Amino acid sequence: MTNETGPVQTVLIAFDTLFNKRDYASAERFWSPRYIQHSAHIPPGREGLFDLVKSLPATLRYENHIAAGSGDFVILHGRFSGHGLPAAWIVADIVRMEDGVLAEHWDVIQDEATGAQSRSGLPMFGDKFPA
Repeated sequence: MTNETGPVQTVLIAFDTLFNKRDYASAERFWSPRYIQHSAHIPPGREGLFDLVKSLPATLRYENHIAAGSGDFVILHGRFSGHGLPAAWIVADIVRMEDGVLAEHWDVIQDEATGAQSRSGLPMFGDKFPA
């Protein structure tokens, strides 16, 4: 990756390239061939992640709400929708960068709550509840 792009922007571009554009050839530039996956929902390695995305409906969409970085780590708060399950997922993704690429990943995943389900009365993502 170029020096002008910081870690947070690199991860946001990587997620858009893989999950929204489904451009696997370009996405390979963002993920290390030695990528370490800690998610309980995703098979190991870069190939495991890419194969999972390939198996999901074309309606899959990633939207980012918050992105922050510290040192080699980037944390994203986002929504995955269109994956074929009843509720969208609200996800905190934690990525460790190494040599300008995504090298390691952890996540925390929760079904998006409706207005009726939210004890706080506030949406989990953005400023309105899902339809």
